[in-house]
Order: sequence, then structure tokens, then C-alpha cells
Amino acid sequence: MEEEAFAQIVSAVNQLVSWVAAGAMVFGGVVPYIPQYRDIRRTQSAEGFSTYVCLVLLVANILRILFRFGRYFETLLLWQSIIMIATMLVMLNLCTSVRMATELNTKRRSFLATDIKEEEVRIPKRLFLDFDWSYFWSWSRFLDYLQCVVAFTLVSAYVTYVLLDSAVFVESLGFLAVFTEAMLGTPQLYCNHQNKSTEGMSIKMVLMWTSGDTFKTVYFLLTQAPVQFWTCGLLQVIVDFAILFQVYYYSRYPHKPASHTVSHTTSAKAL
Repeated sequence: MEEEAFAQIVSAVNQLVSWVAAGAMVFGGVVPYIPQYRDIRRTQSAEGFSTYVCLVLLVANILRILFRFGRYFETLLLWQSIIMIATMLVMLNLCTSVRMATELNTKRRSFLATDIKEEEVRIPKRLFLDFDWSYFWSWSRFLDYLQCVVAFTLVSAYVTYVLLDSAVFVESLGFLAVFTEAMLGTPQLYCNHQNKSTEGMSIKMVLMWTSGDTFKTVYFLLTQAPVQFWTCGLLQVIVDFAILFQVYYYSRYPHKPASHTVSHTTSAKAL
């Protein structure tokens, strides 16, 4: 009787651990963006967040979803991609509205300084359908970003449908999806190296990404996910630890900043 009760307890604990792990996999990647979203809302400034973060993660997760049509993987990973896409769209919407409001306020101040009526204030619109590459991913409306994402998804889906029977294409698609995401930390790594400093970078965010990427990679290994997932996960962890090493090294051995040093922009991981 006691053995049966113990077995039930063990089974319940295992089920609970499984649910927690599943929840961490699905929502863990979104957590670092919550404080970023709140900071942008509070300060009404998106200068500390690069919208190219959203571009890279949107591309990576759209390609990962398409990869599932050629090579099955866990439904949890599918939901992870869907939720990440939704999160990046929310971030884009906020950043676009904040940026346009900032530009409008700047224009107003400029016009008022020259005694011109506020009604005449106009901001030139940059639209996706203008196909002006000089303004790529710097459009004036969230709708333009949405149009770009939909266009990319449709074209990628069509190519995937045509080449779905090609094993080489399917495996390459899966590798491209996870490799794109794995390279998210490299811009910050390079930026730190160029500036010989990690000033202005959120160490808390790096630690959150390191713990999340480590958990994700272990999960891929334990669940025997496709090889592309765990190899790129390992690469992602290596990049994270390299950034942490930079934090230690440049704080221990600070270098004199160059006179032309530009303030740190947020990396592809919103550090």
C-alpha cells in the first residue's frame, strides 16, 4: 500500500516537472523581453532596443515552423516559435509607435521655434510598398512591418512547398532557422570587442539568456530533437559565455575608450 502511494507521488512529481519544463521551453524565450517592453513604455524611448532583434527572430522562427513540414519535431517547439513571433510583433508595434511619437515631438519643437503653426507639422512616411532599401526595416507604420513579414512567410512557404521532397533542402532549412537564432549574440560580442568595454550592456539580460539557452540546449539533447537544434544551441551557449567573459575581462582590465566611441546599441538579443 505504501509502495503504491509512493509510486503515485513520484508519478505526480514527474508530471509536475514535465509541465514546468514544457512551460519554460514555450515561454522562457519571451521572459527577457518583458522588462525591455516595460522600459520602453515607461521611458517612451526605443533607442535601447534594436528592431533588428525582431527581424532576426521573426525570420528564424518562421523558417523553423516551415521546417516542421519536412521534419517533425515536438509540438512544444512549434508553440515556442508561434509565441516568439507574436512577441516580436508586439515589440515592433510598440517601438514603431514610440519612435514616430518621438520624431513628431522633435518636429513640433523645431516648427514652434520658427513660429510655424503646429498643424503644418508633417513626418515623411516610409512605407514597405515603396521598396526603398535605404529605409528597409525603418518604416513609419507597424502595418508595413506586418506586410513584410507576411510577404516573407508566403514566399518561404511557396519555396518550401516546391522543394519539400528534397532532403537536402529540408535539412538546410532547419539548419538555417536555428543557426540564425544562434548567431543573435555575435553583434554584441563584436561590439564589445571593438569598444573594449561592456559599458551600457545589461548583464542581467546576458545571464537570463545564458541560463535560458543552456536549459534549451539540454532539453534538445534529452528529447532527441533534430541535430540542427542542439548543435546550434551549443553554439548559442558558447557565444553567451564569451560575452560573460568579456564582462569579466573588461571590468578587471579596463581599456581607455576611443575618442570616437559610440554608445552601445542593443545587441540582437536586446542585451
